[in-house]
Amino acid sequence: MKFRCERETLAEALATAGRAATGRTGTLPVLSGLRLELSGDQLTVTGTDLDLTIQLEIAVGGEADGGVVLPARLSSDIVRSLPAGKVEVDVTDDDVKISGGRSQFSVRPLSLDDYPRLSAPASSAVTINAAAFGEALRQVVRAASTDEARPILTGVLLTAENDGLRLVATDSYRLAVRDLPGVSVLGADQKVLVPGRALNELQRVLGLGEELVLRLGERDATFEIGTTRLTTRLIEGEFPNYRQLIPASHPNVLTVDREPLLEAIRRVKILARDATPVRLSIAADGLKLTAITQDVGNATEELDASAAGSDLTVAFNPDYLAAGVEAVSSDQITLSTIDALKPAVVRGVGSDDYLYLLMPVRVP
Repeated sequence: MKFRCERETLAEALATAGRAATGRTGTLPVLSGLRLELSGDQLTVTGTDLDLTIQLEIAVGGEADGGVVLPARLSSDIVRSLPAGKVEVDVTDDDVKISGGRSQFSVRPLSLDDYPRLSAPASSAVTINAAAFGEALRQVVRAASTDEARPILTGVLLTAENDGLRLVATDSYRLAVRDLPGVSVLGADQKVLVPGRALNELQRVLGLGEELVLRLGERDATFEIGTTRLTTRLIEGEFPNYRQLIPASHPNVLTVDREPLLEAIRRVKILARDATPVRLSIAADGLKLTAITQDVGNATEELDASAAGSDLTVAFNPDYLAAGVEAVSSDQITLSTIDALKPAVVRGVGSDDYLYLLMPVRVP
């Protein structure tokens, strides 16, 4: 196997596929590698940890077809370090020579025979606008848990809703819900739970094309964008009943400009040390944010805002609050509350397709 390729193209391919390669060797050390297969002038690069697989194709100058498994991180670091221009990869029985300019590296390959052969994706497919789906992922995936002790909460629920698609994620402290009207991906009452990790990786490659192809199997989902394919195992289990968490009505509604609020949160949270919450004092004539950390100091900032309902003070984890405000795409947001202890809901003014619910923090 032998080919030449532009350094940046090969480096990007190795880095993208490498994000699926496992760093835990365990009983299958070969999974720490990337499989490269050359056919003519087409190179296929695959990385997998058996739960997540990323595979992509790039055009190269092929000289001899074949396959090899290279250590993922090492090969990526080598190619990235080479001078700009053409990189040559030459595979022999015992080693792989990677060269560019006047630099040359020799790497021991991993066992090609031990690398798992992956099953073909489901044949039935639906096509989605990549930009719209990417925006929905940006808004929702941030609320998924990263705690593997509760695997159900590490996923994003995709469910059929009102002739469209709904995405839902929660880590039990906050909840994000986004509707994509008119996107028919699932059958009536059908739902799947996709790992948040896989969708985070999908967001990185959605800019490669205008259309996203989704193939749903019984236990996996495959996303195809351009010449990149991402396959992930679905999470088995019952997602929490998120609907019961959303209050039917809110007597208190604060309306405030999004960017000034986001900047104010970022400033006052400088003094919110050791998980100190940020207090929002809401009144009809404005909003005041306060962070107080004992023995360190305090910060306050006032913003122009309008509020309907009762004056109250409610406190939130500043990172969770900032994440919700940042996710909204409107210029203004509403923060709807019942009281200082019940869930609050962030929405964009004039936008009903997204909500972000977060639990307040009890403060003295």
